[in-house]
Amino acid sequence: MANQFEIVHDLLDLAGARWTVDVLSVMRDGKLRFNEISRAVDGISQKQLTQTLRNLQRHGFAARAAFATIPPRVEYELTELGRDFAASVRPLGSFAVRNQQSIEAARRNFDGSAA
Repeated sequence: MANQFEIVHDLLDLAGARWTVDVLSVMRDGKLRFNEISRAVDGISQKQLTQTLRNLQRHGFAARAAFATIPPRVEYELTELGRDFAASVRPLGSFAVRNQQSIEAARRNFDGSAA
């Protein structure tokens, strides 16, 4: 069993992964097929989308439903836990947008003084 710090680090790593927030944002509107998510997340490869969806499933944030139709159909949706996770990540995004100029200025100042 993971200790509390491990789970916090795991979830921060997941939230900070390149495509997680984009995929969460797209999935908040309900059930979507793989290709619908792929089209909605500009620039994501099939491999990256597959890995992101598997990570979300592994943590209990997304559910996958496969249907034995021709052609096969697979739908993904956020679980209740996934919707809660997405809502928890949103304030960090808002913070980043609100403070973008200050953060960029601090980086330029740091990078300039380090040279």
